Amino acid sequence: MTRGRKPKPPHLRLVDGSHRADRHGDAAEVREAATAAAAAFGRLQRPKHLKGFAKQAWDRWITPAAWLDASREPAAVIFCELWSEFRTAPTQFPAARHTQLRGVMADLGLSDERRRPLKPATVRDEFFDD
Repeated sequence: MTRGRKPKPPHLRLVDGSHRADRHGDAAEVREAATAAAAAFGRLQRPKHLKGFAKQAWDRWITPAAWLDASREPAAVIFCELWSEFRTAPTQFPAARHTQLRGVMADLGLSDERRRPLKPATVRDEFFDD
């Protein structure tokens, strides 16, 4: 068991702007490797067996998550089925299941606020908006 924080995936460092050439190597090489990995696994497809709340969870959270590829399918299915279990009987959903749900959400990057799309500003401020 390793201690401390899990290392951030290379493609996420590129997305959030924390990639440093002196620590992580050339950004172009990392981008190329991330593209090759995504192409090797392919696009994430919704499994046919998801029904009800699980299907709604897939459509609401997994489909818009463009950064997920087919290598994350098992975690995505687990997330959707845990969500369905929670929605079906919230009072019978134990704390251990909440922990599992939060962990899977973190693994998929669903709880990271930096991945959410920015909403366009409706009113521009002449001094602060560029």
